[in-house]
Amino acid sequence: MIEELIKFWYRLFNKKKYHILRNKMRDDKKKKLLTPEVIKLISDVNNSIQNKTEINFSHSGHLGDLIYALPLIQELSKTKKCNLYVKVNQSYNGHYFKHPSGNIKISSRSYDMLLPLLRQQNFLNKIEKFSDQKIDVDLDSFRALPISKQFHSIRWYFHLTGIQADMTLPYLDVKPHEIIKNKIIIVRTFRSRNMYVDYSFLKKYDNLLFIGTKEEYIDIKKSIPNLEYYDVKDFLEMAQIIKACKFYISNQTFSYALAEGLKVPRLLEAYPNFPVVFPIAGSGSDFYFQTHFEKLVENYNLNY
Repeated sequence: MIEELIKFWYRLFNKKKYHILRNKMRDDKKKKLLTPEVIKLISDVNNSIQNKTEINFSHSGHLGDLIYALPLIQELSKTKKCNLYVKVNQSYNGHYFKHPSGNIKISSRSYDMLLPLLRQQNFLNKIEKFSDQKIDVDLDSFRALPISKQFHSIRWYFHLTGIQADMTLPYLDVKPHEIIKNKIIIVRTFRSRNMYVDYSFLKKYDNLLFIGTKEEYIDIKKSIPNLEYYDVKDFLEMAQIIKACKFYISNQTFSYALAEGLKVPRLLEAYPNFPVVFPIAGSGSDFYFQTHFEKLVENYNLNY
């Protein structure tokens, strides 16, 4: 209380001391977030990674969050046997506008669609639903760390474990789709939209295919009348279509995590309000503004 009064006094009469005190108070507050419980969590994770030859991971999602944990598991799989147990039907306390799973992070249906894709990844020894198995690393516990959640999603897990992967390399492996090839793949969810961009100019391009939800397709087709729709049978097929694409366009969503993991030519609609995802290496670019968006599409259409 006294410190707050001093800060208020400095704010009125000594701006330099005000800024110094404000920064000190902010840092002191952040230091308190590194609690004994968090220190123990980091220590326990470190001990499991160092001392075990087989590691059981768990994750409850969302889908994109789980995919962004795979680079860590892939890196550890070089020296460990890695098992992944997915917690299904866990509720989410926040709110996502028109999210296909509502307030559930990974529904049973989403798990069933995800499982074929996960089974294709040879660095995962075992994938099952979580049912009280002994867990060594709960990947959800990154949420307890005193780091900003507006932090690159993949690195949440790096700082939980102290293990870092080479993010210039793919972290998903699938074969290209045998039938649906060389399409400009588009996904745009109702969430994470950039208010500065408009997709309607894409109607001048051919070979456009939307692979998001039907409701999302109906919405975007108003702006792109020649856009076609394909309802994927599962997320393995979605990844295969992305793998075989001419290039990929979307906002910050699960399918972008697939495109990033596959390192296909990809364009990301950057989200100003929560920029936790961006392209790393390969043929990836992001855009905030319309003029850049249109130029990037023109270049990708010519070069891929």
